[in-house]
Amino acid sequence: MQTLDPDLLRTFLAFAESGSLAHAATVVGRTPSAVTAQMQRLEALIGEALLAPAGRGRVLTPAGEDVVVHARKILDAHRNAWLSLKGARTDGRVSLGCTQDFADSTLPTLLQQFARSHPRVRLDLRVGRSKELLNQYDQGAVDVVIVMRQGGAVDEVAVLREPMVWLCASPDVMPSDEQLPLAVLDPPCGFRSAAIDALEASERSYRIAATSPSLSGLRAAVRGGIALTARTERFIGEGVAIAPARLALPALPDAEFSLRLKAGTERAARTLADLLADGLSKAAAAP
Repeated sequence: MQTLDPDLLRTFLAFAESGSLAHAATVVGRTPSAVTAQMQRLEALIGEALLAPAGRGRVLTPAGEDVVVHARKILDAHRNAWLSLKGARTDGRVSLGCTQDFADSTLPTLLQQFARSHPRVRLDLRVGRSKELLNQYDQGAVDVVIVMRQGGAVDEVAVLREPMVWLCASPDVMPSDEQLPLAVLDPPCGFRSAAIDALEASERSYRIAATSPSLSGLRAAVRGGIALTARTERFIGEGVAIAPARLALPALPDAEFSLRLKAGTERAARTLADLLADGLSKAAAAP
């Protein structure tokens, strides 16, 4: 019986979740030509076409859609087995620091996976702003940290990129002909800088209508209709939505988050960092 190479399935899923061979190449760390060769190998192994031409790109065939289902199950089984075998005899303590953006979205599911495979490990979770988390990381109080990126670092495990978007309470809160009310975190804040830079570059009139040291305060200001703000789509929730196109707001850059692992940490911390890098990268690539 033929077996399905997990590396081929991982690349195939990267394409299925992004819709682009070029994006898939970035996710798996290969060249586009290498990704194309992997897809051809997988098609030859299965004996059916998995991708079909569509304009300048490619789409999944019905057989490709079936493979997606099986690939996810196979890769999940591989990851669970790997985590279980590495964590079965591990105990100790791991300290993780992350921004609120991740604590409120993808992180709980990934931590649940880690806890199942490392039941003896105590997890010290710290949620805060990037500056304070980096201070704790530099002082050795945090083993793994997810913060807004400020440039490359030798201990960087992964870089997570997500589009910034303009957010407000509802499409009818702010008319487009008024001075734009803006809600921002206290400095230093990458989102604050990106929003102000974009507005000033486009010569859009604005005023700082609300500031807060925390995301909970920022969310309250936006939900209350006081102002709009710039975050990623992770911030969307009850009472917070994408700002309407009629506001003609300027484009924003991608937000970059850095996943870093302290040198010399225990195996459990390294395993957690690998799990987060894999899971968060997949979540960012998903449509």
